[in-house]
Amino acid sequence: MSDEEWEQFLRESVTGVADAPKEPSARARRVANDQREESAPPAGWRTYTPARPRKRKGWHVAGLLAAVVLLGVALAPAQMVDLIGGDNAESQPLAAETGRPEHAPPAEPALPPTLDEPFRGSPAAHWASGTAGITVPEAKATGWMSTAQVEHALEATRTFLVASNLDPGVPQGRRPNKAMSLINPHQKDVQAFLKTAFRAPSEDNDPLLLFSRFKTSQARLVGNVIKTRGRISYEAGERGALQVTADVTFIYPVTRAAGDTDEIVRTIVRREVVMSWEDPAKVITESGTFSVSSYKLDMTNGGCGSSTGYFTPTFGAEQSPSAAGAGVDPYDRSAPMDQGSRDADAGCRTATRS
Repeated sequence: MSDEEWEQFLRESVTGVADAPKEPSARARRVANDQREESAPPAGWRTYTPARPRKRKGWHVAGLLAAVVLLGVALAPAQMVDLIGGDNAESQPLAAETGRPEHAPPAEPALPPTLDEPFRGSPAAHWASGTAGITVPEAKATGWMSTAQVEHALEATRTFLVASNLDPGVPQGRRPNKAMSLINPHQKDVQAFLKTAFRAPSEDNDPLLLFSRFKTSQARLVGNVIKTRGRISYEAGERGALQVTADVTFIYPVTRAAGDTDEIVRTIVRREVVMSWEDPAKVITESGTFSVSSYKLDMTNGGCGSSTGYFTPTFGAEQSPSAAGAGVDPYDRSAPMDQGSRDADAGCRTATRS
């Protein structure tokens, strides 16, 4: 290379060549990229991108299981209902009863009761247990009582119902002393009734009119749960008293007291008791007690005939067809109670379902 060429090379290395390519700046590269993206065709608003196909592995197994279930329901519906659902109704009780229902509860699958599930196949499977099934309304000042006094009276009314029908000893035949202590001791006619009823029970003086009792030598309760459904209501009564009405149905599953048997029947008892919480300034009474205004009993499979002071349910062949009277749905709470369901003239009514 000559000296002139070498000098030209050094000069162009410093100043550059006029037509030599130059590397674009960062801004120039970003603008170029934006232009390329804007020139691409836009995606259509109805464009559909198909999902990746899924493998249908296992569908034949599910179909086979469904076929087996349908076959089982066709051949043994009761057993399949029991296997699939069991007595799940008890885990989802009905809402509390706050007023008279419009109709009877719907029919249940014809499943027999068992020692583990004594309410199976019965509307009572949907009911609450014990005290939880008795609805107590909100208290408001009524008559001579303040709101707090009305609240106390309503709770005492429910305590009476529990002590009369639910306390463990009472259905087993023990004397309901706690319940009787809540009744006005100065109410002479009712006190005379109580004294006679336990000593010499009769049709007119029968403890079953107020208390639920079984003779342990004849029948025993199954389990320790008694299903209940009903409500307490109140209004102003005579002489400024607080009149409280309780309308509650009790379901007692029982089996024979003796013998090796798993036969279970249900004695169904509906009670209406009207209580008057009197103004002590106008009526002789004791604090924390009420006067009994009236009581009604509607009972199925609790005995028929002479009064013994105990419910006497019948089992199997013990039920005489000739003794059966008019049919009644004991779970129907949509109508007011009848009077004298155990009167001789009325006969012994037969439950259309248990």
